[in-house]
Amino acid sequence: MTFPHEWLAVGAAACWAVSSLSAAPASAHLGAFAFTRWRMVCAALLLCSLATVQGGWASLTAPALGNPWLLLAVSGLIGIFVGDSALFACMNRLGPRRSGVLYASHALFSVALAWAFLGETLSGVVALGALTLVGGVFLAIVFGKRAEEAHAWEQVKGALWVGVALGLLSALCQSVGTLILKPLMAAGVDPVAASAVRMLAALAAHLAFRATGTEVAKAQNPLTPRVLALVAWNAALAMGLGMTLILAALRGGSAGLVAILSSVTPVLLLPLLWAVYKRQPPLAAWVGAGLTVLGGALVLSR
Repeated sequence: MTFPHEWLAVGAAACWAVSSLSAAPASAHLGAFAFTRWRMVCAALLLCSLATVQGGWASLTAPALGNPWLLLAVSGLIGIFVGDSALFACMNRLGPRRSGVLYASHALFSVALAWAFLGETLSGVVALGALTLVGGVFLAIVFGKRAEEAHAWEQVKGALWVGVALGLLSALCQSVGTLILKPLMAAGVDPVAASAVRMLAALAAHLAFRATGTEVAKAQNPLTPRVLALVAWNAALAMGLGMTLILAALRGGSAGLVAILSSVTPVLLLPLLWAVYKRQPPLAAWVGAGLTVLGGALVLSR
């Protein structure tokens, strides 16, 4: 049995689950734009160094690829600059659990876009598994807290509709950014070099936005050594390793299935949030987690 490329998306989801615990306090301290900007600085330094050491830049010069730099830059602007900023703005308003519900919808967006633009379809056991997995993810997040839970991450700050709009925007941007990458990755572009170019493009946009002096782009609080350490750790795990695994998965995997399997992050986050809250998630959340595992097994058994 061959090793499905889509398995790498599960590894990316695990990276995002672990890194999200450091993202919430750091993003709340700095603000969504400042947190994302510093996160990109750390990730860009790491990815560019790795691409240089590994010689990954050479994969971007193949004549058959056309202009991969432009496509990667557009993907970075949409998926990282807009998408990540919207996600952390949503997290600051609604908390990790509710923002996770909205962001998980990127799996549905990706399946629809992959069908419309790449001709990918899901059928039979794979389609059943995909529906089971996505349903399990939503069930696990929606019922991921007890009624008496009063943690600060469960509070809604500001208008609810604004947070919902930001979460859906982040999911759509993630889907579009991934769709752009699929042809390039299938053509053999190095995942680390591709991640580096996307990161540099998004970082350039963030720096340009900061230079305008817009209030929302400024840090809400000073960058302390502890917060910088959280940002660097998050950047290495989520943007360095996590996004590189996604790009590697797209080399031989279905864009729709990669998106579906990477959406299990909220389920993997359940035991981590249990450690933070010191309370076991309700039974319905574990049922959702079980459905997610079953759906993932069906998807990967093809």
